[in-house]
Amino acid sequence: MEHRTLDDLLDRVVAYAARPGTSVVGITGPPGAGKTTLAEALVAAAAAQLGHAAVVHVPMDGFHLADVELRRLGRLARKGAPDTFDAAGYAALLQRIRLPRAEVVYAPAFERDLEQPIAGAIGVGPEVRVVVTEGNYLLLDTTQWRAVAAEIDEIWYCTVDDAVRVRRLVDRHIRFGKPADAARRWVQEVDEPNARLVAATASRAAGVVRMAP
Repeated sequence: MEHRTLDDLLDRVVAYAARPGTSVVGITGPPGAGKTTLAEALVAAAAAQLGHAAVVHVPMDGFHLADVELRRLGRLARKGAPDTFDAAGYAALLQRIRLPRAEVVYAPAFERDLEQPIAGAIGVGPEVRVVVTEGNYLLLDTTQWRAVAAEIDEIWYCTVDDAVRVRRLVDRHIRFGKPADAARRWVQEVDEPNARLVAATASRAAGVVRMAP
């Protein structure tokens, strides 16, 4: 796979912005790789060049199922796995964003302090030229996630050294309330199996961005 830099990705976003309608570009990669950091940097750089109304960040994490539903389904202990997201809803929202329209489309966000999705948190107006979306499973080869990928024009894979990534994950879990032992256990038992699943999708990406430690 071709290796990309932020400047390469910015060039691609600018090119998509010149096309009719609203394009969607994606960033995928394992938990802790730096997808959100990369997406936010890309959106900031694109907004500086295209204008703030032209590009919006819509993360996959807004489509986490709420804890009350994960508990009902018996999946709360695997929160973050592919079947703990509303993938069909995610695909439908991306499809709606891409259609010609006069109204604002509202996307959900994910509130880390609450560890819950928040509906209607991100407005995507009809003037938006490019939506940057990011999440773990954009290239997962299952029916629901293929439907998500079908609504994304180009998907890039974000990676970082595994030791750095694991340390980031443990630190994140501790920062948002887990005791250190529980954080390390969650990373090994939940996050890392998901990371291996995502790593197997890398060959389908348009290119790879290696993040700095």
